[in-house]
Parts: sequence; C-alpha cells; structure tokens
Amino acid sequence: MTLAVRHSTAAAAAADARATELVNTMAALPLGHPDRPRLRGQAIEAWMPMAKRLTRRYANRGESFDDLLQTAAIGLIKAVDGFDATRGVDFVGYAIPTILGEIKRYFRDKAWTLRIPRRLQELRLAIAAAQADLSHDLQQAPTVADVAGRLGVSEEEVLEAMEAGHAYRAVSLSAPLGDGEDSAISDTLAAEEAGYARAELNVALPPALASLDNRERRIVVQYFYGNQTQACIAEQLGISQMHVSRLLSRALKNLRGQLSEAG
Repeated sequence: MTLAVRHSTAAAAAADARATELVNTMAALPLGHPDRPRLRGQAIEAWMPMAKRLTRRYANRGESFDDLLQTAAIGLIKAVDGFDATRGVDFVGYAIPTILGEIKRYFRDKAWTLRIPRRLQELRLAIAAAQADLSHDLQQAPTVADVAGRLGVSEEEVLEAMEAGHAYRAVSLSAPLGDGEDSAISDTLAAEEAGYARAELNVALPPALASLDNRERRIVVQYFYGNQTQACIAEQLGISQMHVSRLLSRALKNLRGQLSEAG
C-alpha cells in the first residue's frame, strides 16, 4: 500500500473517530442541555460524507442526485436524533439502515418506475441461467449462496439483482386478472402491509449486530455499508486480510442465526 493511500486511510479513520465522539457526546446529554444543539449540528456535518457515499449507490436511477442526497440527509438527521448509545449498537450500525430506509422510501413514494442499471440487468439474466443449470445439477432449487458461488459474486449482489427484477415492468392494480375476468389484480392483494416485514427486520437487526463483538461488528458495517475492501479493513485493524475474511464469515453466520431465531 502506497504512502498516499496509508495517509488517506489514516485520515478517514481519524475523521470517523471524531464523528463518533461527537454523536456519542451529544447522545449522552439530556434533551434540554445547552450544548446539545451545537453538538448535534457538528455531528450531522461530520457524518454527511457517509450519507453521500450511500447516496451514490442510488445514482443514475432516474432521480436527481441532489434530491437523493437531501433525502439521505433527512435520514441522517433522524439517526442522530434517535441514536441511543446505551442500546449497545454503535452509531454507524444504527445510522446506515436508517439512511438507506429513507432513500428507499423516497423511491417507493416518488418514483413510478426505477431505471435498472445495466450491470443489474446483465446479472439478472446470468442468475436465471445459473438457476436453470444448478437446478439440473443439484436436482433441487438452488439457494442464493449456490447461485452466488456459481457466478463468482456476493450473495448481496444476487439479492439486489433479484429484487431489481420486480421493478422491471409496472402493472396497474386495476388491470383485470385475465381475459374476460371481472376481478382486478387489486382484489387479490392481502390486507397485510408489505412494510411490516421490513419493520420487523429493522427491529431485529440492531440486537443481532449487538450480539457480535466490537471487531466483528465493525468489519460487517465497513464491508457491507461502508463499501470498504477486506484489504482496507485489514490495514485499519492491523490484521491480515485472511483473518478479516474468517471474522466476516463467522459474523455473517452468527447474524443469520440471530435473525432466524428472531423470525
């Protein structure tokens, strides 16, 4: 790793430490404390780079980047105001789902049809072919892990492409079920709101993350939400990349177990 990269990594780590200190200090103060508004403003400003990084994931999908960034900032403000350090989850682990949830709600409420990135379109086609091949080879329906292994991508990328497929074509809820049918698609919809499952996951995820030790939790958050490579994380923690990989695998196994029990 070059000296410039090392310097950049150290600077980023120092900035994150300072931002964490600000939000923890603010959260520890009572609501009426005179220093709280000042610390709140500084904490929001310190964490805005993270909000920008998360916003870039949703760029080029037909919505203005500035509008998306403003939405992410709203999510960040909600995270800063709602953070409780006594729950055992660090701020990043709490803030990232809050910000991403706000962005996804923006698309749900404001965007009629998402423009699917080409890489997801191509991956979606590859997934369909891999599923067909694996079904023949395994003589059973392949899992997400099976498909990810066959294509050499992460399970998260497979799930993202599969989810993107649902936005491929919009159909009116008033459309008839079939030729000559009097019933519309809306008549078949269950009364249960689809957001309930997402809300339950948002409740279950923080305790699941809290079950990990500090190092495992940091690795999970930086890898999946901070878009950092295993090599970069290893450099920050002072351990080997292989060790990071082992810790990440163990943490994901524990998280799956926690979420399975919660469900």
